[in-house]
Amino acid sequence: MIFREHERAQVRAALVDAATADDRITAVAMTGSAALGREDRWSDIDLALRLAADADEPALVADWTERMYRDLDAVDHLDVYRGDIRFRVFLCADTLQVDLAFWTTAPEFGTLPAFRLLFGDGDPHPARPAPDAGQVIGVAWLHALHARSSIARGRVWQAHHMLNGLREQVLVLACLHHGVNPVQGRGHDDLPADLLGILEPTLITELSPTGLRSALAALVSSLLTEIHHIEPERAQRLSAPLHALTA
Repeated sequence: MIFREHERAQVRAALVDAATADDRITAVAMTGSAALGREDRWSDIDLALRLAADADEPALVADWTERMYRDLDAVDHLDVYRGDIRFRVFLCADTLQVDLAFWTTAPEFGTLPAFRLLFGDGDPHPARPAPDAGQVIGVAWLHALHARSSIARGRVWQAHHMLNGLREQVLVLACLHHGVNPVQGRGHDDLPADLLGILEPTLITELSPTGLRSALAALVSSLLTEIHHIEPERAQRLSAPLHALTA
């Protein structure tokens, strides 16, 4: 059974009503695609709840978790943290995903890429900065090094893992270069078709040394191209050692 859009709207309305009636919650905001007017058939529910200064966060989270299981057919949940802020992510029986963010740091309420206030007071703040390109470059060449050694050792599954990590860093750099969302793959499909076409053959379907080496060579070439767009001098320094990994 897959949720329908009107059912998603009903669940969100019920959650907003419950938050408005909870004295421990001082503000509620819609976040995610719905806050940007981009909600589609497959979008989840994203709500940010700002807690009162004297609220007991663990007790409040426990109460809301009980509500999700009791009233809204949740079957499992996962906690993801952004600093001290807990995002409790629920999976419902009809595959609807519900993300509830419990904000205990009031001044930071609103520091999300998408934010639409529904109750209480609060204003959108500038979102946290994009990933640091320099750090991404370092993580990329580190993956490339370990991909090379894994292939040489015949550790094909480890090589597969490292190549996937390398590809992800290349895509993040490309997103930063082209000004699209670099977080969680959200901007990948907005990248130029020719760039994605170059990367498509690096999607590994065969765990053979030849196939893995080919993917590494293509990824190293793409990595150097993206580094050149952002830090040309660094690309020049890295060119020889990175190409040596594919020899």
